[in-house]
Amino acid sequence: MLKKPKYGILLLNLGTPKSPSTWNVAKYLNQFLNDPRVIDINPIARWLLVNWIIVPFRSRKSAKAYQKLWTKEGSPLLFYGKELEKKLQNALEQDYGVHLAMRYQEPSIPKILKEMEKMSYQKILIFPLFPQYASSTTGSAVQETLQHLAKWYVIPEFQVISQYFDNQHFINVWVNIGKKYTENQNFDYVLFSYHGLPVRQLNKVYQDGKLCEEHYCKNEWNEQNYYCYEATCYETTRKIATALNIQNYTVAFQSRLGKDPWIQPYAEPTIIDLAKKGIKKLLVFSPAFVADCLETTIEIGYEYAEIFKKNGGEQLTLVHSLNAENQWVEAIKNMILEKI
Repeated sequence: MLKKPKYGILLLNLGTPKSPSTWNVAKYLNQFLNDPRVIDINPIARWLLVNWIIVPFRSRKSAKAYQKLWTKEGSPLLFYGKELEKKLQNALEQDYGVHLAMRYQEPSIPKILKEMEKMSYQKILIFPLFPQYASSTTGSAVQETLQHLAKWYVIPEFQVISQYFDNQHFINVWVNIGKKYTENQNFDYVLFSYHGLPVRQLNKVYQDGKLCEEHYCKNEWNEQNYYCYEATCYETTRKIATALNIQNYTVAFQSRLGKDPWIQPYAEPTIIDLAKKGIKKLLVFSPAFVADCLETTIEIGYEYAEIFKKNGGEQLTLVHSLNAENQWVEAIKNMILEKI
């Protein structure tokens, strides 16, 4: 008789369109951008903005970008996610059942949770694949999970690993991958690029009446800014840069949407400025993404590389993400075992 797993591990990621067609990309964007944690404005204003402006005018352009990203295996985010799920299952063996779900599209959280409910796990560990906490990523995925988990007749003990941006296992993987680039090539400068957020979402983290900019988030991570996305991005950067002995570097934030203020400095003008200042070889890390996707492969690897060259730079090199590397599997395994 096969041994029944005791612990259910739920890996959560953002999601991906079913295909790079305009229709499927529009469907994905509609679900993603109508999430009140993603665009946190008046519900009517959000519905009008998303359904009458963003999706109709952005879908075709986004579909073209996804067509560049798509591989014979499909979406890299989903492909690497499934490979990670399989490898982690093999690494954890019989006591654990590993499941992958996406916040938007398939495999959906409700569908995967139905499968997990049938397993009657004694304990469930929710592991969002977002190293730095943000309401629009970790917050949204965990909220969706708990809303469906709450409908179970038997709700087992559960835990959430809400962020691990400074976890040594996580940092070590980035350092080991980074060494493959820094030891074999000479770069003039290093950029750490993170997905951006509206500044208003940073300010909502604090309950003391102060703004994010009043908590020294770029300079230190502490108990006051523990869940501030900006503070955790800078802390991740400092740890990787220190371990790799990188002296010349900066942090920037990409993928801005709309006209409201987002976290600065913005990545695109930063890259233009570096090129115009004489930087010829630029290395880019993207430690907010644990799998290569549209924002890394296309936005940084293609679009930013082209912008860099147009403004005088010679070579922009993107450090590939953690994907389903064996050392990343081992890092997640260690974090799970330490938590459980």
